[in-house]
Amino acid sequence: MSQPDLALHDPDPGLVNDDIRPVPLADRHWSVMSMASLWVGMVVCVPTYMLAGGLIDQGMNWAQAVLTVMLGNVVVLGPMILNGHPGTKYGVPFPVLARASFGINGAHVPSLMRALVACGWFGIQTWVGGSAIFQLLDVIVGADLTALADLPVLGINAAEFGCFLGFWALQVVIIHRGVESIRLLESAAAPFLIVMGLALLVWAYVKADGFGPMLSTPSQFGPGGAREGQFWQVFFPSLTAMVGFWATLSLNIPDFTRYAKSQRDQVLGQAIGLPTTMTLFAFIGVAVTSATTVIYGAPIWDPTLLLGKMGGGVTVVLSLFALTIATLSTNIAANVVSPANAMINVNPRKISFRIGGYVTAGLGIAIFPWKLLESTGSYIFTWLVGYSALLGPIGGILIIDYFVLRRTHLDLQGLYQRNGPYRYYKGFNLAALVAFAIAVVPNVLGFLHAAGILDAVAPIWDTIYDYAWFVGFLLGGGLYWVFMKLFAAEQLTGALERPG
Repeated sequence: MSQPDLALHDPDPGLVNDDIRPVPLADRHWSVMSMASLWVGMVVCVPTYMLAGGLIDQGMNWAQAVLTVMLGNVVVLGPMILNGHPGTKYGVPFPVLARASFGINGAHVPSLMRALVACGWFGIQTWVGGSAIFQLLDVIVGADLTALADLPVLGINAAEFGCFLGFWALQVVIIHRGVESIRLLESAAAPFLIVMGLALLVWAYVKADGFGPMLSTPSQFGPGGAREGQFWQVFFPSLTAMVGFWATLSLNIPDFTRYAKSQRDQVLGQAIGLPTTMTLFAFIGVAVTSATTVIYGAPIWDPTLLLGKMGGGVTVVLSLFALTIATLSTNIAANVVSPANAMINVNPRKISFRIGGYVTAGLGIAIFPWKLLESTGSYIFTWLVGYSALLGPIGGILIIDYFVLRRTHLDLQGLYQRNGPYRYYKGFNLAALVAFAIAVVPNVLGFLHAAGILDAVAPIWDTIYDYAWFVGFLLGGGLYWVFMKLFAAEQLTGALERPG
């Protein structure tokens, strides 16, 4: 199949700027290793390290927890690769791709929803990075900074908030440098992060004369366990949460694959980088935490707390550097590019990548991210599963539109024309918007129950919520296909690229 012409001819000035126009082939520098490094850089972070720990806290043994993490990432790899295809073929970012299915104006709905979730993640990762600085500063100064009184409203003390703001400011400086700096950061960070993770694993094994009791502790779901016979009740919502962990990137992955040299580079790079690194780092988190039970007498799931206990001097400096690089590489790539592009899409004439990044950073403070991490229940079953209920339908609609209805053919020029083939009804494709709304509805009551807003709901709604991403993905994609076939055939036909 021939490569489409990526040059724009007479685009609407209100729909394009240099940040969201198609990336020409000459500017594609991301290879298999670049894509794999991107994923290593995003995966190796504190939330990933703690992910399997949350599952063990729910009753799984280490093998069940790591396997659940692996399965979730194998599942999400599918939509990740599929949604990456149009990015590489046409060189367009996620908000521009969404114009094909949601309409020129309707694309703001999925792109801004994805952006809002990214702002939440930006805040969480910034809190993690600030916490690392706080813990290590506590060791260096030799004072009990945790004893300081909490600030009103915030619920954290002045030292914690100051470290949070310091790490936040460091990221704003990197945002100022632009998109290409992300590839350089990820490529440089990936091998270092893998080595540091393995070094931590070796340290734990040697220090504890083995990995400790946790790896031999049976599942609480087995005979005589505290939650005997309840495995599947925990496994399926946990699997949904693991899918939800990267459901965000499965939508806006075109923001990165648009820089890939070929489809082979984006497919192999993602397949090598995502499920393997997630599984390895989840195991490192479990094994090292198991060893801390022997070393310190109690399990320490948070690596920032662990590094604070490991000693001073060179260890503190190296630990601080490693955690800073890990959190930076994850946060800048995963949680800045998407909202920045979404905001550019709203008004390309006035908003640049930097401005979008600055707004993201501001919202990351406003959400009080430390409150999302107060318990594994709120983190996994409210935050991860909750937003997967919103993003699942969008993923289903994008894939059905591009692969099933359009057979990978888009009118590239039309994506940048207000009165072109993707105008639909006043810029909104009602088929996509209605399909999205209906697909979200079945998960609303379950979410409200999980979030504690409703005291009780019928069991069927909790069960549906356990499969939130899957329900939304399949229902959203299926309804969109039906609506487009019934009501929008003439619009679809007009929007197809005519090869040759």
